[in-house]
Amino acid sequence: MIAGRPPRSPVARARSPPDRSSSPRMPSRRRDGGFLLPRVPYAGFRVDYRKLRMSNDFNSSVIAEFRANQGRVGGMFEGARLLLLTTTGARSGRPHTVPLGYLPDQDRVLVIGSNGGSRRHPAWLHNVLANPVVQVEDGPFVYEATATVLSGRERDDVFARAVEQDSGWADYERQSGRELPVVALRAVPVAGPPRADGAPSSPADILRLVHGAFRRELELIRGEVVASGAVLGAQLRVNCLTLCANLHGHHVKEDQGLFAMLEYAHPELGPVVGRLRVEHGVVAGLLERLRAALGDPGLSRAVLLAEVDALTGDLIAHLDHEEAVLDGVR
Repeated sequence: MIAGRPPRSPVARARSPPDRSSSPRMPSRRRDGGFLLPRVPYAGFRVDYRKLRMSNDFNSSVIAEFRANQGRVGGMFEGARLLLLTTTGARSGRPHTVPLGYLPDQDRVLVIGSNGGSRRHPAWLHNVLANPVVQVEDGPFVYEATATVLSGRERDDVFARAVEQDSGWADYERQSGRELPVVALRAVPVAGPPRADGAPSSPADILRLVHGAFRRELELIRGEVVASGAVLGAQLRVNCLTLCANLHGHHVKEDQGLFAMLEYAHPELGPVVGRLRVEHGVVAGLLERLRAALGDPGLSRAVLLAEVDALTGDLIAHLDHEEAVLDGVR
């Protein structure tokens, strides 16, 4: 069964929900085995997702689509934050892969053991308790991570952020009669470039995958800002700060690694590399502006959207320029 719950997509938020006057309020997507299905209005009738069960074939199709499209899944999961978590079976010892919605959290990602509001924890949670070393597929990238079940104040703070973003989490915790576990996945540090599914053939190909991940994250965050309410939630702020940290780290590595290599191997590219470094400075200034805006407790959606759009415009232009430079390197 699919597990986990992604935040509601802008598409799902924009739809008019079915009439629920005769039934308890349900979250925007109904989970089965931990995942959620969106509220989709059908002509003349309402589907009771509480009675819907998804087959292993459906689960497998989501995994296949994820892997075929570098983490993008369409249909009911369009715009959702999704990763694949592979655990080792506590009893079987065999690998077990599930799609999970996740929350960014600086140098880690967070997943919640919802199990569709069931009174039992999901199987993947039992697996990580037995063996916390897991594999995560995040878009085109694959990495080993350690899984830690959060507890106490840390767990409560994270869960409160999730509920603030989507009150459906609280609904499912009440339905389950248990405290939904929150699990942090932290990548195991490795040397060298990120490991990518499909083994890219060159550094330029790997860079395009990294750039694609940043383009995708900008797209997700903009959608989240547009779909947010008048009061910006803590999780949205964390999503933006996580993007800032990741972009800063990526550019530091480029300055110290890729650009230095280009200047050494291709001295004629010195002026071009110099311009790329200037562009890094421009992006760094925009990141600092965004961080400063996020520190304002009264930040409005309009101001945050303007900052995100300013960053997106200059960053996409820089990514395009950098890729064009590498295309010309032989």
